[in-house]
Amino acid sequence: MSCIRVVLFFAVMTTVLPAIPSTTYAELTAQDVIQRLALEESDQPMREMPGWRAPEAVVVKVDGPDRLAWYQEVLPDSIALLPAGDDYEAVQIAARNAQDVQAAVGFCNSDIVHAGPNIRWMQSFGAGVSQCIAIPEVAEGDYIVTNTQHLAGPQIAEYVIATMLYFSRGLDHYSAAQAERTWNSFAVPANELWAINTKTMFIAGLGGIGTEIARLADALGMRVIATRNTSREGPDFVDYVGLAHELPDLAAQADVVVNAMPLTEATRGIFDAALFAQMKPTTLFLNVGRGGTVVTEDIVAALKSGTIAGASLDVQDTEPLPRDHLLWDTPNLLITPHTQSLYDSGREMHWIVLRENLRRYVAGEKMLSVVDIDKGY
Repeated sequence: MSCIRVVLFFAVMTTVLPAIPSTTYAELTAQDVIQRLALEESDQPMREMPGWRAPEAVVVKVDGPDRLAWYQEVLPDSIALLPAGDDYEAVQIAARNAQDVQAAVGFCNSDIVHAGPNIRWMQSFGAGVSQCIAIPEVAEGDYIVTNTQHLAGPQIAEYVIATMLYFSRGLDHYSAAQAERTWNSFAVPANELWAINTKTMFIAGLGGIGTEIARLADALGMRVIATRNTSREGPDFVDYVGLAHELPDLAAQADVVVNAMPLTEATRGIFDAALFAQMKPTTLFLNVGRGGTVVTEDIVAALKSGTIAGASLDVQDTEPLPRDHLLWDTPNLLITPHTQSLYDSGREMHWIVLRENLRRYVAGEKMLSVVDIDKGY
């Protein structure tokens, strides 16, 4: 069978996303989610891809007894759905049905690849797929991998704005003073409290998440500049879009540097001592990309030496962080435990994309959010 390589060029969201009250998330349709988050279809339908055939059995991620019936509503009765609540259970099920299982929805790891030799499509529940596509069989074989890119964009963008304001308005210092029951009007010098609408934000990685961050920063009156790996195209609310090689020069211009890049061989360790040294000493560094894109020892040194002013990390190169990890004692650092893609509706949009891609795969239609395995995202 010829090697499947579906190349997807991610669309940049250039319109203001409509608000969706949290009480209505469960009522969203697949088309609502596709339009709201500008999810991109593959160029070709699956039925035209070499080696495709409708699967007989699929391992599917579930979060309760009703999820299986919900999947089945959009599928022919001939498709056997094998429910699994976690990675371990999925691997066991795939191994017991090794000859029949051709797809895994919600799971993408080496164990399931080895347990199900006939699996050809894997749908990741999250956006990050670096560990999945690094599996030799996936990198070199006849696989299609899809993810849930763009879906966490609104929540992660809110986190970026929240942490930027946490530092720029001195809330870290005032919170410490409150804990000590101290009324301290001088906890932060006035010249260190920013007027955000006079500042520049640089976003490394203007994909779905980066574009949503840019939209909110622009709404606050900031100048927004960014880099993309593929082109200089961007929405009107981004003042300048550079290519990857311009990252150091653009980071040097910024007051806030946001890392929203995936982890690839090209981005691994890209935020290192040399790059931090090019930033302003007043720079805030916010990482919502992947932990492996930052050299941990170098950001610790940059914060301790005052090379940069502060940082927030929702992702780290070691997760969970051990209790004795050097990041815990680093000054001017806010750590969150890779939780900022969560929201109050239980990730309902993720489930909708999983089901819609399952329906499309079975029907041989164009898929959503296909990962370019060669590029790594």
